[in-house]
Amino acid sequence: MHPVFFRSADPETDLVAARAGDQEAFTRLVAPLRAGLHAHCYRMLGSVHDADDAVQDALLRAWRRLVSFEGRSSFRTWLFTIATRTCLDAVAARGRRALPTDLAPASERAVLDATPAGEVRWLTPYPDAAPDERAERRESIELAFVAALQHLPGNQRAALLLFDVIGFGVAEIAEVMGVTTTSVNSALARARRSVAARSGAAGTSPAVDDRDREARRLASRFATALEEGDLDAFVALLTDDVTWTMPPLTAWYAGRDAVADFALQVPITRCPSWRHALLTANGQPAVAFYLGGSPSADHEAWSLTVLAPREGRIAGIVSFLDPGLFPRFGLPERMPGHASSGVRPQRGAAPSA
Repeated sequence: MHPVFFRSADPETDLVAARAGDQEAFTRLVAPLRAGLHAHCYRMLGSVHDADDAVQDALLRAWRRLVSFEGRSSFRTWLFTIATRTCLDAVAARGRRALPTDLAPASERAVLDATPAGEVRWLTPYPDAAPDERAERRESIELAFVAALQHLPGNQRAALLLFDVIGFGVAEIAEVMGVTTTSVNSALARARRSVAARSGAAGTSPAVDDRDREARRLASRFATALEEGDLDAFVALLTDDVTWTMPPLTAWYAGRDAVADFALQVPITRCPSWRHALLTANGQPAVAFYLGGSPSADHEAWSLTVLAPREGRIAGIVSFLDPGLFPRFGLPERMPGHASSGVRPQRGAAPSA
């Protein structure tokens, strides 16, 4: 369990005390930076669990090295430098990780015997949190952006995040990575081209509040269409080039027809009863789905589905089939059933995947 974090009343005094061995002073010093550190490690690694480990490791390294901090940079810069190097070590140790789209072409028809694959289980959604003091851009945490980052070599990934998101200068990044400023500029250019090609351009709205309300309505219509087994309503929400991936399954779908076939064959036809809760993840609309054997039965946590809206429709669906993520988002692991006649009738047995 993490301690209660609060902002230090006097950072300079706490820094002196922490360097003298006061762990409580160090905790106060780190507190206002911890959320930003965790988000940075998540962007670097693509997994909230890996980010937990990286932050813990980075803070331990910082505590052990604090006596060497000379104040030539800000404490924030120094701490993010240590966290970045910790993540680079993790990237180098684990090697490249695959996504469903890396392993096989999209399926044109529903795959009914799909099996989980450990190599695509690592990617996770990220619980939304209050932005840090730099008011980072929302798109810097969006799922497509984070997934695209994972295809970059570690040095390009770090350079892009440190410059475009965290706000380091090129010279600072060169020092972090032990390279020349020319190498940093080259890494930035290559990283931006690669990420732009993979993540695409997200639809935007001039009013964030209006965009949020519209996204929530879109997520609600998506969840209701699946709950009620209304295929026409479901298809009407999709873009022509929509994709649907379901980590840790390797099967995935591209295009409205393929996505509609999967929706009809599996969640609408073979899953007896759904309930849902709306939330946000990675700054995007999301739905927590619960599956039950009948409308009146208890419904168990099944998937966290993150949606990518574009111009009022859904361009991307990523369903994380991991009930273990629900507590991380403050969600219950089950919902009680109800006998409302508005819920679609039972249509079959729950899938085993």
